[in-house]
Amino acid sequence: MFLHYFSKVNKAKTYTVDEAKLALEKYCIYQDRCHQEVLNKLYKMKIIDEAKELILIHLIQHDFLNEERFAKSFARGKFYQKKWGKIKIANQLILKKISTLNISTALNEIEENDYLQTIQNLILKKIAQLNLKNEFEIRKKVSLFMRSKGYEWTLVIKVLDEVLGE
Repeated sequence: MFLHYFSKVNKAKTYTVDEAKLALEKYCIYQDRCHQEVLNKLYKMKIIDEAKELILIHLIQHDFLNEERFAKSFARGKFYQKKWGKIKIANQLILKKISTLNISTALNEIEENDYLQTIQNLILKKIAQLNLKNEFEIRKKVSLFMRSKGYEWTLVIKVLDEVLGE
């Protein structure tokens, strides 16, 4: 059994440059990807450095890979689907090695009215879940929750004051 497992480990699939290009085109078509995700995929495919550059250039030239488009799509998706705040979105984009300019452009995709409305909705929902009477405890728990979602402290406090009638 050990020999059988060991023989499978050594038989990792190898790719020609054209096969790798095709595989990564499909990878990028399925969902917008950033350069770092593609580089990670190339690393897992065990592609040599010279071929990595050729493949990246091909993907960029044929618009399979576009960091600005990725950043915008990521920001919209995380905000409208997962209700993340701009701080959390920006931090995740930084981890994906997206440029500051593309992060700024992506965050501008989020409508200000939608953003403030989402903050208010999340706060109201959290207050209803807490079932607390002590305003200090409500503020503390709601603030921590909103910070974990990545919302700006000043906006959270402003909306929380409005919701609690101060």
